[in-house]
Amino acid sequence: MGPRCAPMWAALGSFFVMLPLHAATAAWPRVEQLAARIHAQAPNLGMQAITTALEAYAHVRQAHLTDKPLVTIVDYAVASARRRLAVANALTGKVLFYTYVAHGKGSGGDFATRFSNQPGTDASSLGVYLTGNTYYGEHGYSLRLHGLDPHFNTAAYRRAIVIHSAWYVSKAFARDHGRMGRSWGCFALSRKVESAVVKLIQDHTVLVGYYPDPKWLDSSPFLKGNG
Repeated sequence: MGPRCAPMWAALGSFFVMLPLHAATAAWPRVEQLAARIHAQAPNLGMQAITTALEAYAHVRQAHLTDKPLVTIVDYAVASARRRLAVANALTGKVLFYTYVAHGKGSGGDFATRFSNQPGTDASSLGVYLTGNTYYGEHGYSLRLHGLDPHFNTAAYRRAIVIHSAWYVSKAFARDHGRMGRSWGCFALSRKVESAVVKLIQDHTVLVGYYPDPKWLDSSPFLKGNG
C-alpha cells in the first residue's frame, strides 16, 4: 500500500496486542441514541447497520486510527435503487449526506448478496475501511480506501476498490431500469454528490460496508466481543 499506510498499520498492530475490544464500546454509552438519530434522518438504513457502524467507529477511534468524527455507513441489505449511504457525525448523530451508492456487478442485481475480497470477482467487499487520499483516475476525482477487516476487505487497495462517480448512479437510472447500475466492486456515487462527499470524508475517516453476514459480524476485530 506504500509508505502512507505504514503508520496506520503500525497503530493497528498495537491495537490488536494492547487493547481489549470491550474497552472501546464501554466508552461509547450512547450508541442506541445516536443510531436512532441517524435513522430518523436516513430511514432506509437499518438500525443494525447503523449501530454496527457506530460500534466499529468507536473501536477504530480507540485504536487511534482516526481522530475525525465522521462515519460513512453503507447498508448493502437495502436495494440499490434506494438511498443506502449516509455520512454522519458519529459524535452528534447529524447526517451530512444521504444518497445512492452502487455495488459491484459480482455481488448481484438490485440487491447485493455476494461479497468477495478476491481480485477479478467484480464484487463488493464487506467490512470496516479507512479512507485514504484522493486522485484523478479513469472515473475522475476518486478516493482510495484501506480495508481493515482480514479476509473480508484487506485486498481493497490492491483491487482498486475506491469511491468514484458514475453515470449509472441516479434516481432517473433506477426509475428506468428498476435498479442502480453496477460497478466493478467500487462504491460508485452520483456525479451530483460524489465530489462533495469525497472532499468531506477523505484522509482517515471510517467507512463501514454492512451486510448481516454472520462470519463477518463474528470475526471482525472492530466489533464487540471479537479480537
